[in-house]
Amino acid sequence: MKKPFLQSVCLKLVYKCILRPVLKFYVGVQYTDCSFLKDEEQFVIIANHNSHLDTLSLLTSLPSEILWKVKPVAAEDYFGNTKLKAKLSRFFINALLINRQSKAKEGTNPALDKLLHAIDEGYSLILFPEGSRGEPEQMSKMKTGIARLLAQKPGLKYVPVFMTGMGTSLPKGGLVVLPYNATLHFGKPTLPESSDPHTIMEQIEGDFQTMIQQFGIKEDDDDD
Repeated sequence: MKKPFLQSVCLKLVYKCILRPVLKFYVGVQYTDCSFLKDEEQFVIIANHNSHLDTLSLLTSLPSEILWKVKPVAAEDYFGNTKLKAKLSRFFINALLINRQSKAKEGTNPALDKLLHAIDEGYSLILFPEGSRGEPEQMSKMKTGIARLLAQKPGLKYVPVFMTGMGTSLPKGGLVVLPYNATLHFGKPTLPESSDPHTIMEQIEGDFQTMIQQFGIKEDDDDD
């Protein structure tokens, strides 16, 4: 996998030199150390999702050396609904755009296939298993796509990340970022203990249950 020089420099400038100080000193985002990710060949970050600040905060937290090879998975109908927007999202966010409307046919799953292809190319991913953004300080039921991805890639580690306060700073539908203490908590890179998607999902849910109990957030019992 060849390193894209121009994009790599741009990502470092935007996320480490510009956005990180803004998020830290204006919004109040508190970062925990995740330098250990430099030692991981490949991984999938799994995080809860309350705000558009989530992706920006995760990218600004990453070691600058690996920014270019970590792709946030994003909805194509939102971040790529025009050719210009798609191009900007791929370059400045390094986004992997997924069509949420595409449906599996005869054993195929276009969205999952696209994730698997990115992994095969050597990229790491950022995934929000809840799907769309939820209400501030609530966590919705996670979808099982992440478990099916990990089941097909033995040896691929996942990194649970639990974020608090993002949905208060910039809730869904909000237009103004409000200063508020928000925190990113990184878990350890973890290998699934099974190749069964159902068991993998239980393991991931257990990790987040531990984080919920430790850091405190309300859960949403709805299945949507």
